[in-house]
Amino acid sequence: MKKILSALFFLASVAVQAQTYKMPALDKSPMDMAYYPANFPVLKIQDKATEPLVARVIYSRPQKGGRTIYGDLVEYNQVWRLGANEATEIEFYRDVKIGGKKIPKGKYTLYAIVNPAQWTIIINKDTDIWGAFKYDEKKDVVRVNVPSEKLTEIVEAFSLQFDKSATGANLVIAWDDTKVSLPIVFK
Repeated sequence: MKKILSALFFLASVAVQAQTYKMPALDKSPMDMAYYPANFPVLKIQDKATEPLVARVIYSRPQKGGRTIYGDLVEYNQVWRLGANEATEIEFYRDVKIGGKKIPKGKYTLYAIVNPAQWTIIINKDTDIWGAFKYDEKKDVVRVNVPSEKLTEIVEAFSLQFDKSATGANLVIAWDDTKVSLPIVFK
């Protein structure tokens, strides 16, 4: 009888704990990833990958949500983590060239300095960083100025994707009414 009561007490306490367990709230800026070539993991498991994996970017996707983005939420002439929450990370699975400089295979953090006419895209060797609070310019691998383009349609969620180019791919960064493209050479 003692064993039965002990078992019932144990099961009741487990049931109470299970009922009171709370998951964290959903993040307002969910994490996402983009690959070059696009959809590489899916293509790989389907045996449809025709190109080797070159790059992957992991980032959080803040929403515009009626806010003024550039010059306000993202301040001009300030280092920005290029997204929300953790700083955006890019991983190269082979050596590439950006801005004429060889970037060795590996994982890096992406930052940007935004201005109306052009952005400075920064590839930095410090990784696993939250925000840009500990950004260290001494760890920059390369800085590249790219022109800013105005879009005719608003991009609600901050977005990154790779577009194939004649010499490799462009990392396209789009949010609100603005788009920039970072050329990555690997061919």
